[in-house]
Amino acid sequence: MTLVRYWLFAMVLVVAAGISGTSPNAAEPLFDAAQKQELHKIIRDYLVSNPEVLREAFEALERQQQEQQLTQARESIKNNADLLYRSKRDFVVGNPAAKMTMVEFFDYNCGYCKRSLNDVVALVESDQDLKLVLKEFPILGPGSLFAARAAIAAKKQNKYWELHLAMMKSRGAVNEEQVIKIAGEVGLDIDQLRADMEDPEVNATINESMEIANALGINGTPAFVIDDRLIPGALGLDGLAAKIAEVRDGGGCTVC
Repeated sequence: MTLVRYWLFAMVLVVAAGISGTSPNAAEPLFDAAQKQELHKIIRDYLVSNPEVLREAFEALERQQQEQQLTQARESIKNNADLLYRSKRDFVVGNPAAKMTMVEFFDYNCGYCKRSLNDVVALVESDQDLKLVLKEFPILGPGSLFAARAAIAAKKQNKYWELHLAMMKSRGAVNEEQVIKIAGEVGLDIDQLRADMEDPEVNATINESMEIANALGINGTPAFVIDDRLIPGALGLDGLAAKIAEVRDGGGCTVC
């Protein structure tokens, strides 16, 4: 950033400090009314002529906030590692004895989650030392919640993965009618499925995922966790593979 921009930001701080009208160390005003008006005009004119300054400032603030969030998430991941990586309630895909674990928080009505499906599956199939922990995170309405409950209940018929894949591959919004239709197509007994959805363990599984997501500051899907790193958003196959490689190159999992 140029010297004049540093000067501008310094002036903004000075003006902000002088809004009360007095110096914190003296009873005399920092600026009189005419000086304040002139400073405001200088700052306004500069920002109007150089709007990229504001964009740079906002981008810097956003980066700072993201870094703070990820730092806080690392501590939360360590504190919740057992439930995050080793909960008996979650469905695991891939090598159950793998030294590397990736967690995915997802919603069946999340378009980015659906677009990430092939990348996630390809990663698990190509990496023999990776397991995937799936965490239901239904935040996009009643249809998402019904789908999550159905998927969890499908474990009783050993059809979780089949129903998961079919719902993720379906087009349009997932609602109760569509979930039941898809469940029948993958061979589930619908009456049993509906009965199993009433098991208190179904809601307990979802509540557990919600609590962990809240602890980690996750408010969107998909969200991935690899070791002590929170990775919000869809990175694609190469992006996820690179994150896994970083952990391995750094000595491997420390909490997963």
